[in-house]
Amino acid sequence: MDTVELGVDRRLKVEEKFDLMPKKQLIVVTPTYNRALQAYYLNRLGQLLRLVPPPLLWIVVEMGVESVETADVLRKSGVVYRHLVCTKNMTDVKDRGVHQRNTALEHIEQHKLDGIVYFADDDNIYSRELFESLREIRRFGTWPVAMLAQGKSKAILEGPVCNGSEVFGWHTNEKSKRLRRFHVDMSGFAFNSTVLWDPKRWQRPYSTPIRQLDSVKEGFQETTFIEQLVADESQMEGTPPSCSRIMNWHLHLESRGLVYPKGWLLQKNLDAILPI
Repeated sequence: MDTVELGVDRRLKVEEKFDLMPKKQLIVVTPTYNRALQAYYLNRLGQLLRLVPPPLLWIVVEMGVESVETADVLRKSGVVYRHLVCTKNMTDVKDRGVHQRNTALEHIEQHKLDGIVYFADDDNIYSRELFESLREIRRFGTWPVAMLAQGKSKAILEGPVCNGSEVFGWHTNEKSKRLRRFHVDMSGFAFNSTVLWDPKRWQRPYSTPIRQLDSVKEGFQETTFIEQLVADESQMEGTPPSCSRIMNWHLHLESRGLVYPKGWLLQKNLDAILPI
């Protein structure tokens, strides 16, 4: 019997069907803390991450102690996760999130996790397309973020101005932050994890570990961190090309007046016994 060789078109269809190209791992870092809407935020983010094709690792960091409630949400999320605890003394902490993210960075560096690192706070809103686009990042990717401050009626943009994938300028509307080198929100960039633990690959002189700084003025944590990752805009990639789409929103909608419910459960049910 004669053998029939697969045609080029048919081979391509077979490869597409089985998706033989390996996907880059996403390492999503989320600091969290006890407040009224914590369960809602974590569940919402977990349900979104569950829709993102693997491989994806969700690193969730708490302060001081691993809470039973957070652990329960993570177990039920259906997402591969690591639940970490930041043991930094709270009396020395100026910005809780900085130290929680640093705990995750130390973990990534120590275990040489390979992937694209993204800081995703639990109270922000993200599109699934954002996470899919992160896998295209080679070294450092950035994009504009829509921001709505509490008490304000209009959104502003913060992030890069792009020509294709080239970053050549920045959106900024806050006079107090115009001295920043890079105008990027914490949720508006992602980077290759190997920058943390393989400096030779990126021709980066090895010195101190790359970490976020708690000692800088509020609003400058992002730029001082990014300055450790890249030298200038030439080492950045606009994501997606042209930075033409808003893929996540930082809304600042936390309700400070709500009381955190211990255990996230009602202690008494709402059943009523009525006479017939």
